[in-house]
Amino acid sequence: MRLAFVFPGQGSQTVGMGKDIFEQFPAAKQVFASADAAVGFSLSSVCFEGPEETLKDTVHAQPAITAVSLAYLAAFLSEAGAGADAVFTGIPEQFRPIVTAGHSVGEYTAFIAAGAISFQDGLRLVYRRGELMSQDSKSCPSGMAAVLGLSRDALTEICRQAEAAVAQNTDTLKYASVNTGSGAVRVANDNAPGQIVISGAMPALEKAMELAQAAGAKRVVPLAVSGAFHSPVMADAAQKFTEFAASVQIHDAHTPIISNCEAEPMYLAAEIRKEAERQIVSSVLWTQTVEWMAGQGQADTFVEFGAGQVLGGLIKRTVKNCAIYSVGTAQDVVRVAAALREQGYGFAAQ
Repeated sequence: MRLAFVFPGQGSQTVGMGKDIFEQFPAAKQVFASADAAVGFSLSSVCFEGPEETLKDTVHAQPAITAVSLAYLAAFLSEAGAGADAVFTGIPEQFRPIVTAGHSVGEYTAFIAAGAISFQDGLRLVYRRGELMSQDSKSCPSGMAAVLGLSRDALTEICRQAEAAVAQNTDTLKYASVNTGSGAVRVANDNAPGQIVISGAMPALEKAMELAQAAGAKRVVPLAVSGAFHSPVMADAAQKFTEFAASVQIHDAHTPIISNCEAEPMYLAAEIRKEAERQIVSSVLWTQTVEWMAGQGQADTFVEFGAGQVLGGLIKRTVKNCAIYSVGTAQDVVRVAAALREQGYGFAAQ
């Protein structure tokens, strides 16, 4: 058994997430208490009680998703015998996966799990990331859309055509002085074969959606998000985030993290810092990330930690002959820890 730990990103959040493990696992309760302290308000209350509008706001959603994923990881590690504070002090070697990755903001959970960033610094980074991305979302009308049935190459060309078509659009020019990405649309998330998300300023995004339909896309679905994440619309946020992140200490990782931007493993602190700085505007190469983990990384078992089972579904569409576990409820914690122990997980600690 060769484990990969994966962590979901924005969109997986739901009111009530994490409450069951908060009530049942001291390790999870410690995570939520530390997350509240890191961001300076009751993030746990937002997770458990909402309201939904507050939780899905980017400012709250990003740290909330990170905290919940780490809480499930902490509960799982405790149940498996790794110790109640492993997400703070470091996962013991015999309990580490061979590789880890996270989708978009989930990559920061992977940074923490791999020992590259401390828990407190990781939550501070994610909270600031959400603030800055929310600000850029308000600087010009923008959004994202899922496109089913077209290749990444085809959509890359469609986005290029859409940008050219709206270069002199009234709204493109109107917002150019406050957002340099006001005429941009790009492939944002390559999630699974035939499932790709495009992102950009509204005139360019709408044109790209129109062109995708004409090119034979099975479906083109606008997403309920507040802005154009992973596109040039976020350029100002990326610059300010780089300045903020300069004050945070980053370490070499003890477990390889597969990069969202390059779909290649990162170990060194300098590589991880560069990834954090550019990821806000870069495409998330999730299909290629999963393929690397199952191929060159030789992972045969994926464990997703966090609300929902979004990544598990994408992984099933991308690679075959791999076991997939989702840890998103208290029952999952007990069930998955028992199943992996039977296969030898953490055996050296027993």
